[in-house]
Amino acid sequence: MSAGSECGASAAPGVVPAPCASKVELRLSCRHLLDRDPLTKSDPSVALLLRSQGQWVQVDRTEVVPSCLHPAFSKVFTLDYYFEEVQRLRFEVYDSPGPSGLECQDDDFLGGMECTLGQIVAQKKMTRALLLKSGRNAGKSTITVIAEDISTNNGYVELSFRARKLDDKDLFSKSDPFLELYRVNDDQSEQLVHRTEVVKNNLSPAWEPFKVSLNCLCSCEETRPLKCLVWDHDSRGKHDFIGEFATTFAEMQQAFQQDQAQWDCVNAKYKQKKRNYKNSGVVILAALKLYRVHSFLDYIMGGCRIHCTVAIDFTASNGDPRNSCSLHYINPFQPNEYLQALVAVGEICQDYDSDKRFSALGFGARIPPKFEVSHDFAINFNPEDDECEGIQGVVEAYQNCLPRVQLYGPTNVAPIISKVARMAAAEEHTGEASQYYILLVLTDGVVTDMADTREAIVRASHLPMSIIIVGVGNADFTDMQTLDGDDGVLRSPRGEPAARDIVQFVPFRELKNASPAALAKCVLAEVPKQLVGYYSHKELPPRGLSTHAQGGGPGSAPCGRPERPGRPGVSPVSSTLGVP
Repeated sequence: MSAGSECGASAAPGVVPAPCASKVELRLSCRHLLDRDPLTKSDPSVALLLRSQGQWVQVDRTEVVPSCLHPAFSKVFTLDYYFEEVQRLRFEVYDSPGPSGLECQDDDFLGGMECTLGQIVAQKKMTRALLLKSGRNAGKSTITVIAEDISTNNGYVELSFRARKLDDKDLFSKSDPFLELYRVNDDQSEQLVHRTEVVKNNLSPAWEPFKVSLNCLCSCEETRPLKCLVWDHDSRGKHDFIGEFATTFAEMQQAFQQDQAQWDCVNAKYKQKKRNYKNSGVVILAALKLYRVHSFLDYIMGGCRIHCTVAIDFTASNGDPRNSCSLHYINPFQPNEYLQALVAVGEICQDYDSDKRFSALGFGARIPPKFEVSHDFAINFNPEDDECEGIQGVVEAYQNCLPRVQLYGPTNVAPIISKVARMAAAEEHTGEASQYYILLVLTDGVVTDMADTREAIVRASHLPMSIIIVGVGNADFTDMQTLDGDDGVLRSPRGEPAARDIVQFVPFRELKNASPAALAKCVLAEVPKQLVGYYSHKELPPRGLSTHAQGGGPGSAPCGRPERPGRPGVSPVSSTLGVP
């Protein structure tokens, strides 16, 4: 008999990217709240409001903590998190005269705070001053919000068992043993996790390794009870029971690290009847490899920062910026397409960059003082520091740059891709998941240096970076679609394939009438998958987690020690240790 896992445990080796939509828990506490009660202290609660369609909508509220100016709330807010959206939140603290509810009319306002969910996630723990409705500080009042990713940080484990000196159940030959592994559920029912193949005529069998998801093995609870049963196979289905033992996945890991991963295989009936009975053999955990699946949030909350570089097309095909028909025309009442795309994407990215500085470059223009064509110039005209303060700094640099340059051509973007790739290459050498690069290219036409651009993209596909190209205007962008690997693997002119798909091309005209949020969502939707895919391929866990030792398998980790509380998603080092 040979049966596979009942839970569909098979999985490809390596670390597999987790889904990028995640659930986040927010825990709240406050300090030094205003005291609105004349005889006692305030009875605070916090209302959570979400910005939706231009209005604040209250979605949840904490319990009331009686008579306390430094409350820590037990109520936890659970929110869906999307990297590609600006999710604006508002926390309002009230002195509540009665039990908590969703109505606040009778409550005294103690202060509020606005932020985005992205800002909270990027910082993990954020403390801000509470403001009154007038905009002034509410005394020394502060609110602290702590974020935790509660999406299933799943993975899978590869196990290999062998046994020694099992009881012989057959009269004319030796036993034909197989092993069954069960998970004990909360209701004490038992769920089959895996059944090994049968090893014929052998009292010291070595069963084939098998893979099983952590969710299937132990519901991602490493202390959940497990049971292993060993049987002597019978072709008629009346298998003879040899023995069993109980353990947990946490115990397996600890015992494996200490070279003590073996258990007595006990038959309870024999133990009752035989005075000197010890066991019916020994079962040994011969190998254990843990493969963790890290999510986008794991990397962001582990300290990975996103650095955004903006590259703007200043070629003559955009039209004279002084003419209202130009794509670069600055209309005081309506931002042009370049600015719309720039702000929509930049507002998302700046939440994940600790210094909020953007590299801002231009290409295709004659620039002062010699008015030579440049395909890689700082739009703030500071070649030593091309970064601008926040997305508003980029907007101002762009507007100041337009009257100082002469729009020219051609549309060459390979130089800028190569420049960002050099920064990403320097980051790659750190061996940490510490900084990921996004290049946002805004252009009004098909690139002129297509061959060089393909070569640059293929090289960049090996680095921690993504490229987003937004086509502005009404040009025919058909050839640009070849740079987006959705329809097949992009190849360099020499035939070398891209290591992964890092380009997202979006024609702005298709989203011209959409909201900025819809534009950002479309443009940035693939970035989380690309970031996780890169670090998974490089076998780099989120910062702060266990690092890989040399010689480890792809995405694998030695499970010699159980994870410590508060450190989810640890990827220990891969190893296979034999137990004598």
